[in-house]
Formats: sequence, structure tokens, C-alpha cells
Amino acid sequence: MNQIFDYPDLWAQALWGTVVLFLGGGAIAIVLGFVVAAMRVSPVPIARAVGAVYVNWIRNTPLTLVLFFFAFCVPLLVDVPRGFFLPLAVCGIGIYTATYVAETIRSGINTVPVGQAEAARALGLSFGQVMTLVVLPQATRSVIPPMVSVFIALLKNTTVASGFSVVNLGNIRANMSENGENQLVTIVLVMVIFVLLVLVLSALQNAAEKKWKVAR
Repeated sequence: MNQIFDYPDLWAQALWGTVVLFLGGGAIAIVLGFVVAAMRVSPVPIARAVGAVYVNWIRNTPLTLVLFFFAFCVPLLVDVPRGFFLPLAVCGIGIYTATYVAETIRSGINTVPVGQAEAARALGLSFGQVMTLVVLPQATRSVIPPMVSVFIALLKNTTVASGFSVVNLGNIRANMSENGENQLVTIVLVMVIFVLLVLVLSALQNAAEKKWKVAR
């Protein structure tokens, strides 16, 4: 604990970087994941094809390579200010995680009986209305546990960005080592912080499950 009190600024910057990567990447993943999931179950063949290509291409690419693209290729295509990689890392992590969010939502959609969607379409509802009014409210209950697992993985994946000079808990060990601190103690402290953050996510999962549970 002395390391945290001796270097509060370094630990605060590292924790802030992890939180920004997690929240920013998570926001992008949710929005893009919903869009891709809708494309995957869309009655339009082209939309389904585009969604499938996106998921299979990005999901099967290592996150390190995705961040490598944003770190070294995007600046060649777009004029990016020096030291601007944190927003690029957020985009990379969000785009990568969106594939898992999309597949989780799609699996939840598949748990809803097809007859309900067909009945809604028979009443004259559009595809968007069927999804938002009939399918997604029911699918939400089944996707909460796997969705939280996706975001726990996202939280841990934020450490990958440390390999591209993004300050977060993944590279605090190097900073402590430069100051002559015990690296093993630093690693243990980082582990404890991640466990606490995961416990927060698990508590949110339990609260959401209680709120949307089906009465039996």
C-alpha cells in the first residue's frame, strides 16, 4: 500500500487511463454491437452479409493487431496530433469488443420464440419496432450474464493498450520499477484493483438480474 501513498499521481493516472479505456470502449461496443446485431438478424441479405463479415474479420483478429492498426496505420491516413493515441486506443478496443457484444445480443435474440416476431410483423410493426418493442425487452434477461462477462474481458483487455504507450494499470509496473519499487508488490496491487473492479461489475450484474428476473 505504501507504493500507492508514495506515488498517488502515478497510480491515479494509471487508474484513470484504465477507466477511460473501459468506459469509452464499452460505450462504442454497446452502440456498434447493437447495430451489428440488428444487421445479423436483419431480413435484408446484404445487411446480414456485412454484419457477418465484420464479426468474423474483427473477432478473429488479435486485439494487439487491431491496436497496432490504430497506432501506426490510422495516423498515416488521418492527421492525428502527437500523443493522441488514447482516443485511438478507445476506438480500437470498442470496435474489437463490439463483435462480442453483437454475438451476445444475437444469441439473446435467438432465445425469443420466432412466433412472437412473426405475430408482431403480422400486426403491421416494422422490423425496428419488432426489435425494440417485442424482441429486445425479452432478450435482455438472457444476455445479462454473458454481457457482463464480455465487459469483464474488456476491462482486462485495457492492459493491452499499455504496449502502445497508453498510460493505464498495465504499465504502472514499469513506472514503479524506474522508481526502485518492488515489482512483485506492484503486480499484486494491480491484481487487487482489477479484482475490486470486477466485483463492482458482478454486483451490477446481480442487481440487473434481480430487476429483470422472471417471476416463477
